[in-house]
Amino acid sequence: MKKYVIRRLLLLIPVLLGATFLSFAMMSIAGSDVVVQRAEASGVTLSPEVLAAERAKLGLDQPFLVQYFRWLGEFLTGDLGTSYVSGNDVFSTFLSKLPATLLLTGTSVLLTVVISVPLGILSAVKQNRLTDYLIRICSFIGNSLPNFFVALVLMYVFSIHFPVFPVISNGLSLQSAALPTLTLAIAMSAKYLRQVRAAVLEELNKEYVTGAKARGVRFSVTLWKSVLRACLVTILTLLALSIGSLLGGTAIVESIFMWDGVGKLAVDAINMRDYPMIQAYVVWMALIYVVINLITDLSYRILDPRIRLGGDKT
Repeated sequence: MKKYVIRRLLLLIPVLLGATFLSFAMMSIAGSDVVVQRAEASGVTLSPEVLAAERAKLGLDQPFLVQYFRWLGEFLTGDLGTSYVSGNDVFSTFLSKLPATLLLTGTSVLLTVVISVPLGILSAVKQNRLTDYLIRICSFIGNSLPNFFVALVLMYVFSIHFPVFPVISNGLSLQSAALPTLTLAIAMSAKYLRQVRAAVLEELNKEYVTGAKARGVRFSVTLWKSVLRACLVTILTLLALSIGSLLGGTAIVESIFMWDGVGKLAVDAINMRDYPMIQAYVVWMALIYVVINLITDLSYRILDPRIRLGGDKT
């Protein structure tokens, strides 16, 4: 297992190089830079000489490969650079946004598990009954509604019509996180509920469940000790995908509720062509997905010893 972990971590190197190179290339192809964006945002018309001087100051007048390898050299020494827009250190700015993203990720995943797992199990146990039909209809509706629409509906109901939660987040508090959390949890629960239902139904149709019933074992015991444990691999996979995407930030939801997280930071950086900040976000996303996938694979082995990891002989 040790060799497997080391090999997976080494894969992070080409992933980081490829992701950062592609992001740099796409921003270069976009045809504008932070100097132009700032001038357009302020409504000021700059002369070609001033534009050239500002680009030279930021190193944007250099060829694409020179810019990229200069950034790469600084990154390898632990320097993520300085923001073109704010002038602040990129690493410290990025770290300041992580607590908001971590809070939103934790609350959203927790609420998703609380909603999707029990309802998915209930839907499978009550297959083709009224309860099952109602749960599946709600799941279909939840899957059909885009996040921005759900966010606006929740904002109207719980912030305007019934002023329970703030319209715009006012800090890292559970009250401010309630509506963005509920928005994300509704969409994820609607999707994962059906996956949990399918996994439980597959296990319920296996012979060991029939055998346990014939031996007089209570159905609740079989369900919770055998069926649910067998479904944990599926549930864990779903959670890993959610955690990865949430830690990367949910730009639409964060922008609607003005939640000051990583996703909103990335959108602002892309709009302003803030290359150092964009590269920090790309590095973060690559790290998150590699580490989350590695932890998930190792968890598979713990939950089901029959699953072999790369390099395992037993």
